Amino acid sequence: MDKNQVVKSNQVIEASYQLSAVEQRIVLAAIARIPKNQPITDDKLYPVSVNELQLLGVHEKTAYRDLKDGINRLYERSINLSIDDKSIKMRWVQEIQFLDSQSVIGIRFSKPILPFISNLSREFTKYALSDIAGINSAYAIRVYELLMQYKNIGKREISVDNLRIMLELGKKYPLFADFKKRVIDTAVDQINEYTPLNVTYVQKKTGRKVTHIAFSFKAKSIIHQTTDIPKEFYKLTDAQINIFGNQLSRLHELSHLAFKGESYEILASKIKQMLRDPKQQKQFLPHLINLGFKP
Repeated sequence: MDKNQVVKSNQVIEASYQLSAVEQRIVLAAIARIPKNQPITDDKLYPVSVNELQLLGVHEKTAYRDLKDGINRLYERSINLSIDDKSIKMRWVQEIQFLDSQSVIGIRFSKPILPFISNLSREFTKYALSDIAGINSAYAIRVYELLMQYKNIGKREISVDNLRIMLELGKKYPLFADFKKRVIDTAVDQINEYTPLNVTYVQKKTGRKVTHIAFSFKAKSIIHQTTDIPKEFYKLTDAQINIFGNQLSRLHELSHLAFKGESYEILASKIKQMLRDPKQQKQFLPHLINLGFKP
């Protein structure tokens, strides 16, 4: 099982629901825990730790508070799916548990939603959990997933009305200028800063009204700017450096980089600096790929 891989049914990607960025991180971290290609029942409790939220960009001083607050809100959340000619409303989770001594919570997904988040026989979308590290906009995470459905095409056009329904905006941002600024521009800016994609978009009108958003996107280019930079050097975002630096510091294979008695935090800080160095990054590339980095 790749614990860094998120797999969702495209019906869930396009469903109508509203979750905060923290709630989405909790759901995605739990989904990444689900063993792929194994039978899944609603008897299983999937743990999410405070460390996992920290790796996804939540501040260490508020991570456990955010985790507990987020899971309590998530317990009340529902999702609306369109399946064939039916509209179905279901809850994300049926049970939550807290293990305060270890800063861990547990999620038991609701039975109806299980077929849509793993063991998929229909179309699905998958991406590395580290892709959304650093994003703090719930809209940006949703838009990123919508684009990843079309990653092999590099283009996707979505009507403004459909996007508003997917995000359950209701009467929020009734003016298109506000919708563009708060939702579209925020999402595109954060996707461009933190994820492996570069995104642009154009507005399409029907008459004088903007009715569709046409996104174009592609994977970020590998940097080959000077002869001093090896071909294997990749310019990682700050969010990628943060999440991978923390993960690499925990690998036994890299323990030789730490001085005797040196903490994981100090080693992680050292590795993060090395990931920015064209001559030192190369040694980490095999480990980065194993952790979900896609060159």
